[in-house]
Amino acid sequence: MIREEIEQALKGHDADYVELRLEEGETTRLSYRGRELEDIGRNASRGGNARALMKGGWGFVSFNDLSNLRDKVALAVSHARRVGKEESRLAQIAPTVETVPAEVKKDPLLIPLAEKKRLLDEYNEILWSSPRLQTSSISYSDGRRRTVFANSEGAYIEQSRVDVVARLAAVARDGDVVEQAGLSLGSQGDYAVIEGLHQQVKELGQQAVTLLSAPQVKRGEYTVILDPVLAGVFIHEAFGHLSEADFLYENPKLQEVLVLGRTFGQPHLNVVDGAAVPGLRGSYHYDDEGVPATRTYLIREGVLVGRLHSRETAAKMEEPPTGNARAVDYRFPPIVRMTNTFIETGTATLQDMMAEIPEGLYVKNWFGGTTSIEMFTFSAGEAYMIRNGKIAEPLRGVVLTGNVFTTLANIDAIGNDLDMNQGGGCGKGGQAPLPVSNGSPHIRIRNCLVGGR
Repeated sequence: MIREEIEQALKGHDADYVELRLEEGETTRLSYRGRELEDIGRNASRGGNARALMKGGWGFVSFNDLSNLRDKVALAVSHARRVGKEESRLAQIAPTVETVPAEVKKDPLLIPLAEKKRLLDEYNEILWSSPRLQTSSISYSDGRRRTVFANSEGAYIEQSRVDVVARLAAVARDGDVVEQAGLSLGSQGDYAVIEGLHQQVKELGQQAVTLLSAPQVKRGEYTVILDPVLAGVFIHEAFGHLSEADFLYENPKLQEVLVLGRTFGQPHLNVVDGAAVPGLRGSYHYDDEGVPATRTYLIREGVLVGRLHSRETAAKMEEPPTGNARAVDYRFPPIVRMTNTFIETGTATLQDMMAEIPEGLYVKNWFGGTTSIEMFTFSAGEAYMIRNGKIAEPLRGVVLTGNVFTTLANIDAIGNDLDMNQGGGCGKGGQAPLPVSNGSPHIRIRNCLVGGR
């Protein structure tokens, strides 16, 4: 019944293109601040949106009432007509009709809420067994989302997905010195990833306390080894966002820099984004425009070879669509977003990379950072001196900064130990948190600017 109604709602409009996306979902959330449970609950949502393209202008309408779908489409068309002033351009794709079920291992929606609370209570008690802990935070959420997408070209796609994510942080204090340690985990449909973390949680609290007495690094340039988490965050934040074609298309100066065929790294550097990489939080079969997921090389053997597209940006830049148009939920139109972004595996071992460093840094995890076009600054979550090829004393307050293009060129070794971090959520254009993953093997960067004492 709903399919027939959707298909009828899309017919006969004076527009170049129209689409409908309907969605229903349910989520569970728990959060702790310090020793107290701050929030616990479940909610369900249902809604949809209509989008229309007319003479290059988009109209968008979101709604919770799923009746009179044709009127919603007509309203989106009227909006598009008011702003359209040029030719409509969309990359051509074959319309698909398919149903894609959720990929689930241990379904979090089948776990009682009381059991989830019991497990997180245990983790919170373990955190607070560490002395000098000032505060802590734990957040957990899971959810199921089912979408129906259809357009005037004949596509009709039903997709379901289940998502799980948890974040834990411990903050310790000694006088004016405050340090923190964090852990983020996630999965597409497997509650088991947050079980059995008792030892990791204990080490998290101990790490925050240990950092209180750690010295600060002396400011300067170092050879630095990044672990897979921090290297993955670097490639996502500092380079991945520059590869999103909606941002690039609107920035002529950046287009002059990011020219396909230009060399940005050494031949061992390969950077990929793709929802077609299976089993990760950023994975799916079709994006929110009905475009099949791909595996897209952004950098291949050090050379810029691709970028991420919606149908519109692909047409405007005369490049293939990549299936990267995503919306965080039905209240928003799809925009160009990353999925699973990572540096491919190299050949070096971590021991080999360290052995060649008389004095340097080993940095792990992260707490935050900023990017501005090609410049970046990231705070390491954990750091150690490397002396004569071996890990030495822990450090605190380590901040990495630099130019992303210079830094890519200075990656002189890539490890054989690719690992993906699935605990993140990406934000852009007011849409957050969008499920993504990022990762890398260990990488070694020469002449990295490190802020500290």
